[in-house]
Amino acid sequence: MMFLSLLGIAIKALWANKLRTTLTLLGVIIGVTSVMTIISALEGMMGAIESQIDRMGPSTFVVTKWGLITSEEAYWEAVKRKPISLEAVDLVEAGCENCEKVCARAFNRANIKRGSQTLRRVSIGGVDPNFIDIADVEVGQGRFYSYEESLHRKQVAFIGHTVREELFSGVDPIGKDIRIGGKKYTVVGVAKEMGSVFGNNHDNFTLIPFTAYMKQFGEPGDQFNLMIKAFSVEVLDETMDDVRLILRSQRHVPYNKPDDFALITADNVLEMVNSITKLFRVGLVGISSISLVVGGIVVMNIMMVSVTERTREIGIRKSVGAKKKHILIQFLYEALLTTMTGGFIGIVLGYIIADALVGMIDMEISPSSFAIIAGLSISTGTGLIFGIYPAMKAARLDPIKALSYE
Repeated sequence: MMFLSLLGIAIKALWANKLRTTLTLLGVIIGVTSVMTIISALEGMMGAIESQIDRMGPSTFVVTKWGLITSEEAYWEAVKRKPISLEAVDLVEAGCENCEKVCARAFNRANIKRGSQTLRRVSIGGVDPNFIDIADVEVGQGRFYSYEESLHRKQVAFIGHTVREELFSGVDPIGKDIRIGGKKYTVVGVAKEMGSVFGNNHDNFTLIPFTAYMKQFGEPGDQFNLMIKAFSVEVLDETMDDVRLILRSQRHVPYNKPDDFALITADNVLEMVNSITKLFRVGLVGISSISLVVGGIVVMNIMMVSVTERTREIGIRKSVGAKKKHILIQFLYEALLTTMTGGFIGIVLGYIIADALVGMIDMEISPSSFAIIAGLSISTGTGLIFGIYPAMKAARLDPIKALSYE
């Protein structure tokens, strides 16, 4: 009951000084909003990146000449490597027991036309029919092309959502013809919408059989890679070792030399993204925290003014039996009520602003428990840290001197 009574006194004191309370709230709101905007936006961006990376699947990896290039030195080293050869597909399929599926892939860019409409520099992927079973690409309409169509180099196409919207708005695209780099292809399917990350549209693509791709574009060279799916996550490492051994033998890599190719998993990509953005994320949160410190200083300043103005009130309360801890708790309640209220408002505003910012780069965020807990913890901590000194000063006042204070 004593704590509820002190809470009531704290609320009345804040309500009696509306302007002062509002100014204190404003300082906290600005601080929490800035921190929450950064945290929510970063969480949203990282979540979107992770969801795109996860499209590879947990038991899937890619064999490529290039690998993950993180420096100029690594780039020039990769340039010197031989491309992955077409023969590697048959060797891996024959020699890797844990490989469930092996898909040949190559990419290029070309203009796509339908009638008078043209889409420029669309990503054209030449992939085997089993690509649909390996990658996280879903059929939204129609079907994916078959092994028979791939075997006979049929000029059929599976298009992305953007290609469908731009070239077939209001029209069923299945069975219709498009021209890819001047060659006629028949649309057999449309992919479900996948969205975009950092303005990079993942729906602006067209997939054609790898055999048809080679017929039109020739041997892929440096752009050729393999997408391999292991039977399970448990045997992924063993599968990668098998593929590594097969390729080292095929490419005549000496035992004392490193691989002249790269095996990339979703975890590898995520690790690289995290390492590159870690310093950037810490820096942004650190800079935004400065405004929170300023908000905390505002809280302490106004609480100190409040203690000074209410010295006589504190003396009267002590003279009628209030203990030091009661005065301490009352003023701490006032600081906490102010900062936590500001924290709630800051969390809401921070999420709204972050959603707007992230929306500018075609991504979405949703409220996360981490962001909410962080916001409440920050606002509560601000109240405790910056409110404890004024509260202790009030609790230590001598009642006789306080009563005689004018």
